[in-house]
Amino acid sequence: MTLTTKKLKTDIEIAQESPLLPISEIARKIGLTEEDIELYGKYKGKISYEAIHNLNKLSDGKLILVTSINPTPAGEGKSTVTVGLGDALNQMNKNAMIAMREPSLGPVMGMKGGATGGGYSQVLPMDEINLHFTGDIHSITTANNALAAMIDNHVHQGNELQIDPRRIVWKRTIDMNDRALRNIVIGLGGPVQGVPREDGFDITVASEIMAILCLSNDLEELKKRLGQIVVAYNNKRQPVTVKDLKVEGALTLLLKDALKPNLVQTIEHTPALIHGGPFANIAHGCNSIVATKTALKLSDYVVTESGFGADLGAEKFLNIKSRAAGIAPDAVVLVATIRALKMHGGQSKENLKIESMKALKLGLANLKKHMETLDAFNVSYVVAINRFVSDTDREIDFLNAWCEEEGVPVSLTDVWAQGGRGGLDLAQKVLSVIEDDSKEFSPLYDLSDSLQTKIECIAGKVYGASGVDYSVKAKKQLDEFENNGWGPLPVCMAKTQYSLSDDPARLGRPNDFTITIRELKPKIGAGFIVALTGEVMTMPGLPKHPAALNMDIDANGKATGLF
Repeated sequence: MTLTTKKLKTDIEIAQESPLLPISEIARKIGLTEEDIELYGKYKGKISYEAIHNLNKLSDGKLILVTSINPTPAGEGKSTVTVGLGDALNQMNKNAMIAMREPSLGPVMGMKGGATGGGYSQVLPMDEINLHFTGDIHSITTANNALAAMIDNHVHQGNELQIDPRRIVWKRTIDMNDRALRNIVIGLGGPVQGVPREDGFDITVASEIMAILCLSNDLEELKKRLGQIVVAYNNKRQPVTVKDLKVEGALTLLLKDALKPNLVQTIEHTPALIHGGPFANIAHGCNSIVATKTALKLSDYVVTESGFGADLGAEKFLNIKSRAAGIAPDAVVLVATIRALKMHGGQSKENLKIESMKALKLGLANLKKHMETLDAFNVSYVVAINRFVSDTDREIDFLNAWCEEEGVPVSLTDVWAQGGRGGLDLAQKVLSVIEDDSKEFSPLYDLSDSLQTKIECIAGKVYGASGVDYSVKAKKQLDEFENNGWGPLPVCMAKTQYSLSDDPARLGRPNDFTITIRELKPKIGAGFIVALTGEVMTMPGLPKHPAALNMDIDANGKATGLF
């Protein structure tokens, strides 16, 4: 039997029909005064540094991390479950908040869509959060490109640091998917126009400055980390940093407001901090430490999420963010959808609404691998089945029974259609896991391990790879980075989100595959080494039919087509 519904409203229709409370009222709900927030219009605000400082004397609440199986183009609703779980906890009279990432304009205008949840489990104002919001990402773009201008100006004005123009590794950024900017040539037009060289753009959310902002606890640490950014190598192949250029103060000044977390609300008026937005397939994929730790001081339960599947976002949360912030989740929610599992089991995207027990059974291998990954980190978790209207009773019953046979708590959620009410069972099971938890979280590797050991640990234990292949360039970089003293840093793997392997076409749980490391990138300010696998890009391209084609605005300023 399939659920029957009348014509479904779009996310933006639901959002626009939902009444909002002034953000000052939301602030009062969590113990903040009007003096503690800086207003960005009526429904958005930033929490001041003074207010954050005053929270230090308070104890921390419990942290709930939401992750998922490998996503499919059909979408899994991880953000929707995050919002719905926060709303459900508040319906149970628990003092709960949500801490999520900011959406990037590239995916919003491209294929992936926004990052504000969906249906009746959304953060609002949805259209503003998905577009310019409070300007944080624009500030990061400006700081990134100001640094690029300073580097080229230094070379043009005499090059005191003897920077080798062929070995400038800092790229410009734009918050848009634009494949035409991946590789460019700058400085053309004669001696007055600068020094000609090859350059390129990354998408802003892949910028090291985005990662630094999200991993800094305060302005002082932000400035220190910015100074440690490696921007180039000199003629002796020694690293040149922002501190060498003496511009870390100017960059911090550009980011002084962007570091303050943004306060908004859900449809059900649950307080939410939306701050920072690094991609999980090419960066570390978690919201800011400042936002997460602030929420932990302001509430008893914080629901946060990491990007994409547990092989990317959760792995980086647990190996990178947890270390930098000194925090660990008290429970994890592993989101799965029946339609995604069927796609991992071989069913085509066009036929996902058709019942297929065979495809569902085969697709469970992907869910099983992510469960094994969470077990490896020694964290307790609940599997959340995010319900879609096409799911049949037979499929739901089978998946429930399979999880119970595996000895894992499982909950059928319907937060898209019902809001927090559709997540009450999930909330109760998460609370039970937190209360009964006797596990002690531990990262997968020691920081004292070599970079190669860390890479191979992630590839083997998280992806299930049988080995790792390194390009000639990557092999040289491993030796070079260890010699530069960067060996003790964690590794941030850049990999396709669609597969456990580095081949996006290999769905399910691939066997007998190797991970190819083509290049390493030092992100010393962020405090990790990026390992680029397969053909993953740091500047995405737009699809043949971008989501932007559906967007419009009427004469009264009302947005349409935004999901």
